[in-house]
Amino acid sequence: MSTAAPRTAGPDHLWSVDEHLDDILATVRPLEPIELNLLDAQGCVLVEDITVPVSLPPFDNSSMDGYAVRVADIAGASEQYPAALEVVGDVAAGQADLPHVGPGQAARIMTGAPLPPGAGTVVPVEWTDGGLGEGPATGMRARSLAPEGATGLVNVYRPAGARAHVRAKGSDVRAGDRALEAGTVLGPPQISLLAAIGRGTVRVRPRPRVVVLSTGSELVQPDEELRPGQIYDSNSFALTAAARDAGAIAYRVGAVADDAATLRDTIEDQLVRADLMVTTGGVSVGAYDVVKEALSYAADEDEPGSGVDFRRLAMQPGKPQGFGSIGPDHTPLLALPGNPVSSYVSFELFVRPAIRTLMGLTDVHRPRVRAELTAGRALTSPKGRRQFLRGRCADGTVTPVGGAGSHLVAALAQANALIVVPEDTESVPPGTEVEVVLLG
Repeated sequence: MSTAAPRTAGPDHLWSVDEHLDDILATVRPLEPIELNLLDAQGCVLVEDITVPVSLPPFDNSSMDGYAVRVADIAGASEQYPAALEVVGDVAAGQADLPHVGPGQAARIMTGAPLPPGAGTVVPVEWTDGGLGEGPATGMRARSLAPEGATGLVNVYRPAGARAHVRAKGSDVRAGDRALEAGTVLGPPQISLLAAIGRGTVRVRPRPRVVVLSTGSELVQPDEELRPGQIYDSNSFALTAAARDAGAIAYRVGAVADDAATLRDTIEDQLVRADLMVTTGGVSVGAYDVVKEALSYAADEDEPGSGVDFRRLAMQPGKPQGFGSIGPDHTPLLALPGNPVSSYVSFELFVRPAIRTLMGLTDVHRPRVRAELTAGRALTSPKGRRQFLRGRCADGTVTPVGGAGSHLVAALAQANALIVVPEDTESVPPGTEVEVVLLG
């Protein structure tokens, strides 16, 4: 959601990358919390600390299949002189009615079953004859296949210390402990913990719904036949995938022809399922740049405070950008350039942080590191522009991949990082330490 209109500047103002990003993050606000069932909350961010209502495990239980015994009864046990104990019953996982283990007695116990009263330790079945009198057992026979049941004698061949093979009550977490902190992203391990402590629902910020659409009459869907002058629409697939990777629920609308009325109608139709709109293409100064034509208004008389501001940024690639809000809920909209590399780099720098902000995360940026440039020649960069070059980063070094062209999709597919060349730098010799944005 958006709570304030973006800043505007004169048409000749050249925005820096940082100014544009700061404006986006100052405008976009986290989504309101909701209560969700555990599986629906996967990928969402907690808005409250979770306190453990019941200890885990909630009772002392066995970590092995074997026999629950008294420590003193097996203190001198050996293969030559086994301790012969009377088996008084079975203890299975989930069992509530437990036998009492007295002196000279044992209870056959299964993994996860409660430690019965009187017992002080657990002897693995492999340390016994399994009650069969045939030497060390290799395992415990299924109950249906064991006519001797849980009666008779069991020979124990090794001693065990107090509470050996016993999972103590509260040894995982104790009642009253903080299980998870507000701000935690819920993945499978966190959902497992919530279920284990009895939480069926949790209060989270929902994953933002992001609608992605590309513009251009030249765009054709994959698997369709290309006609002269046409290209396949890759941007909407790339940005939808990137939005999902960032944590969003993303919807791909696909390509919209170069018609301003059609585009605006399409965007307005999609607002019902959007917390954020992302368009690609049509933001430059050409005669067919329909996004700019359709949405470049200072304010909508029907929706006060809304509007999209189109800007020039001091960056390469990605100079033309648009940002604002539309519709009755002031849904944020980011308009990205249409060249594939420009749109993807713009997504990483501006859209991904917006998505992470909507989620309620505090760290919204990709990690950045310093790495040594390895290249056959110096990198060149236009003065006054912050350049982002594709690269592969590994073991403290980074190597450029492909050229600077904003159409080089194949090179982008090989990259795992962006090499940042500052605005005041025109040449970067090999061996220079550079800033790198890690993409994976």
